Formats: sequence, structure tokens, C-alpha cells
Amino acid sequence: MNSKIQGIIAETEKAVIGKRNILIWAMLAILADGHILLEDIPGVGKTTMALAFCRAMNLQYGRVQFTPDVLPSDITGYSLYHKDSGKMEYRPGAIFCNLFLADELNRATSRTQSALLEAMEEGQVTVDGSSYALPRPFCVIATQNPTGAAGTQRLPDSQIDRFMIRLSIGYPNPTSESEMILRYQQGRPLDRVMRVISGSDLCNMQNECASVYIAKEVADYIVALVTATRQSPDLARGASPRATLGIMAMAKAHAYLSERDYVVPADVRTVFTMTVFHRLLLTPEAEHLGKTAMDIANQILKDTPIPNVLQNTASSERKTTNKQPPKNA
Repeated sequence: MNSKIQGIIAETEKAVIGKRNILIWAMLAILADGHILLEDIPGVGKTTMALAFCRAMNLQYGRVQFTPDVLPSDITGYSLYHKDSGKMEYRPGAIFCNLFLADELNRATSRTQSALLEAMEEGQVTVDGSSYALPRPFCVIATQNPTGAAGTQRLPDSQIDRFMIRLSIGYPNPTSESEMILRYQQGRPLDRVMRVISGSDLCNMQNECASVYIAKEVADYIVALVTATRQSPDLARGASPRATLGIMAMAKAHAYLSERDYVVPADVRTVFTMTVFHRLLLTPEAEHLGKTAMDIANQILKDTPIPNVLQNTASSERKTTNKQPPKNA
């Protein structure tokens, strides 16, 4: 792990205590230029985590507390008639930021939830027929209370599929909770989170992640895993092609975190379950037997043969791929 990423995690840990593994998963998704869904009960630090990442990476922060009366225009913006110019002028919405926290997303109406879809997929919003690009970098961290809590509804599948990963912070252990009490005696821990990088630095890191090399054997391995989800008798719906690209992006981010410029099968195996399990739909029979999407994804990981890709082979292929063609070619 390079020093910048170590610094980001260390600063974020000042505010989010005892959850290093969750912070690393979130960092991987951010490096992969993806979005994060946090599903948990209120009060465990979901908002604090988003704010801590913003401060550590000096990102412009936007937040909307979703309720049934929040309108799509509150998110995307709206056009307003300006009497001096005689023209309609666009007023940007809350989503024009680097890190957008959609708090309790599953309390909003379906119409308002759908306002996020274009932004998450294409990095832009369309209002009154005109498209407006969002600033880079751009990441959505959405929180939702568990389905069945008062006033909540299930997020549509099309929206869940746009999240790179789904995380659950959970309660802290007793030691971490005691440490939290002691830190709050000295003021809010969040106020002590210091900047490590800038937004432009994060963009550069995301570009470096995207350029990490992936060999054909590793790409075929990802496809084999995804195909197995579509053929599983326990699943009514397997992973989408968007999930395939998500696994690729997360595997590249994991390789980058490991300070490699190429992906190996171990990277894919590390990120596969966390990248796909929230996208899978179980059959009623599988649910009745008490199986979970994570269990099924882990079983697929065990049953799918691992390609024999040597590191030196991957590295040499990377060098060959990067060679420039002769000028006379």
C-alpha cells in the first residue's frame, strides 16, 4: 500500500474507529471510480465515514437527507427564468460536488431515487433537455436503513446494480467503543482529520488504477465467475455485464493497492464476492434453505478453476503491450 493511501486510511481512522477493513473496501471502490452503498442501522458512523474521506482527500462535499418530500430537482438542479436576461438559467443541485452523500436513500420516492441513475452511470445530469457534466472526481456514498425499518422501501434493482460494493459498518467492539468515548473528550475526532491528497491527486490515482494491465487469462477468469452466477440453480438472476466491469475495476484497484501494475487471479478472488453479492437475486427455494447471496458467490469462487498466470508472464505481457509501434508501421 503506497504512502498516500496509507495516509488517507490513517486520517479516516481518527474518526471511524476499529473499522479499518471497511475503510479499505471503501477506498478500493473510490480508486475504482465506483459508488458505495452502506446498509446499516442509524448511528454507526456512515455519515462520519463519508465526511472523513472528504476531509482526507480535500473533496467538495454534498449531502441530502432523503425523505418522501425530496424532489428530483433538489438533486439535479432546475431551470429558473431570469427577468433581466429574459432567459432560463440553470441552478445546479446538491449533486454538483466530488462526494455526494445520499443519506437514507431508501426513504425517498422512486422518482427521486431515479434522479441519481444518470449521474452515477455517466457523470452528468440532464435538466430540461440540457446535459451538465459533474465535477471530477465524483463518487456517491448512499446509506440505507435495513428493509422493513419504518418508512423504508427496497431500492430498485437497476439502482443497486450501479453501486460498486455494498458495505455494512456494524457495531464497534467494546474496545473501539471505549476509545471512541475517550477521543470525544478532546472534541470531535472528525475535526482532527487532516488533508492527505487533493481531488486532482485522486483523479490521477484513479487514472493509474484504470491503466493497470489485465491479461486475457485473467479476463477469461472473471467472465467464468460471472457466467457461473448466471448458471447457478440457486440464483434467479446472476451478475450483469456491469458487474463484470466492476470486478475488473476492483481487481485493478486491489493490484494498485498492492503496488503492482498488473492483475493476478488473487486480486479477482479477493474482490469478487464483495463486488457481486448485492447484485444477485436468489430463487425462493434457495432462500427457504437459508442460503445467502454471499454464500453462493463464495461457493462459485471455490468451484471455478483458477488460471495459472505467472507474475513474470503478466509483467512481460504488460511491457510488450506498452511498446510503441514503429513509425513506419
